[in-house]
Amino acid sequence: MQYYAAPMEGLTDRVWRQAQQKWFGPEGTAHRYYAPFLSPPENRVLIKKKMAELAPAANPGAPVIPQLLAKDGELAAWMIGELRALGYTEVNLNLGCPSGTVTAKGKGSGMLRDPAALDAFLDAVFSHAEGPVSVKTRLGVSSPDEFAAILDIYDRYPICELTIHPRVMRQLYRGQADRAAFAEALPRCTMPVCYNGDVTTPEELHALETQFPQLSGIMIGRGFIADPALLRRARGGTGASREELRGYLDDLYHGYTELFGSAGCAVSRMKAHWFYLIHRFAGSEKLEKQLRKAREPWEYEVLVNQIFTLPML
Repeated sequence: MQYYAAPMEGLTDRVWRQAQQKWFGPEGTAHRYYAPFLSPPENRVLIKKKMAELAPAANPGAPVIPQLLAKDGELAAWMIGELRALGYTEVNLNLGCPSGTVTAKGKGSGMLRDPAALDAFLDAVFSHAEGPVSVKTRLGVSSPDEFAAILDIYDRYPICELTIHPRVMRQLYRGQADRAAFAEALPRCTMPVCYNGDVTTPEELHALETQFPQLSGIMIGRGFIADPALLRRARGGTGASREELRGYLDDLYHGYTELFGSAGCAVSRMKAHWFYLIHRFAGSEKLEKQLRKAREPWEYEVLVNQIFTLPML
């Protein structure tokens, strides 16, 4: 079974990819790291700052898969060509993002509202792009019952792998992933299928492998941020030690400070990681509240030192 790191905006960037592999690999390394989505520019002029995220030299180690968020199929195909010129083989299409700012523009899972537009988009992509193209999707907009018609459209195209997050758009990330709906849809899929959604422990990962041995992969998102040693544990290794976790978080902090040119901006990014990680420390509730309010780098650094005096769970 292949294990993939999910694309998560503001979390699974190149700084995180390198720190996670450094501190928890090779046993803890994902087979692939899917980069947070990139939108192709309408004027077809690449923005150097955004493309730096996918510079091959900045992404050594396990393969990185770029993800595109678009609704113009020909524009997406052009961008796929630009990414292939950088040496990337597979490119992933984001048809799953449920964010209101994305879906209001008819992108991400918002594209699932209009099957005809979805069909036209994929037709344009596969008519103009060369090489492997994968898709990440949700089950529909309002109901899992919508997925049968959506899958009929997917089956018309040579999608190299379909990652299914078994929620609908309107759920956002609330409630539980609908594994019963996923199990019903899986036999009807003609392409390799990856599962994504609510995998937070090695036990849940192995249960999915047992239930769905035909999967091509399992993608892990929030669970990987909450436990950067999750895959090492799944492979029979140890959990994250206090020293590893401290080194990992320090590398993230310094990496973001260098990337943004500001420790203050790095603090904001680090708080997004701590939202998931803080629960690894017993009795952290008071410090968690203080960390949410921290603005200055010195405040952040003092609070992190205090957090690391707590017992680890």
